Amino acid sequence: MATIAALIWIVLGSTLAGIGLTIVVATPALAAESMKYIPWAALAGFVAALPLSVVIARTLRGSARH
Repeated sequence: MATIAALIWIVLGSTLAGIGLTIVVATPALAAESMKYIPWAALAGFVAALPLSVVIARTLRGSARH
């Protein structure tokens, strides 16, 4: 299950990081300080993807047994 979760984490983390970066760049108040907020948005995306990838991997593994 760890391998499946790691693969999901790579894809999901990149997606969530990209969403965070888009929010930072598209929001004028945040875009002014983008050099400060972009690394934090990317980090938050990858950290948020950790538990989500484990949940998705468990769900996929559980559905594969039926």
